[in-house]
Amino acid sequence: MEPFVGSIESLRLLDEQRYYNMLVALTEAVNNAIIHGNGADPSKVVELQVQTSATEVIFLVIDSGSGFNPDDVPDPRQPDLLLLDGGRGVFLIKHLADVVEFFPTTSGMTVLIKFYFV
Repeated sequence: MEPFVGSIESLRLLDEQRYYNMLVALTEAVNNAIIHGNGADPSKVVELQVQTSATEVIFLVIDSGSGFNPDDVPDPRQPDLLLLDGGRGVFLIKHLADVVEFFPTTSGMTVLIKFYFV
């Protein structure tokens, strides 16, 4: 993921911390799309779209899964969930990005992740 993100010249406008926050959020979203959305099915594709402007970068991560309700994802800070190996992806994405939106579609799920250049 890092070589792809590093190849987008306008992302050099982000300070180092925000750049790494973006990298972690995007990696989590793509991993979730592959594992949970597509069920790790190698015949299914995850599409990644990038839109940049002078003030922001928007990533769209699109999978072929059946979708989910992000409000149903439990908070991984709950005591009984703290020691689990997974379950932190959506939490991290929401807390690292400036804007996160989830859109179920007829062919899967789209996650919008936005970072502002500040």
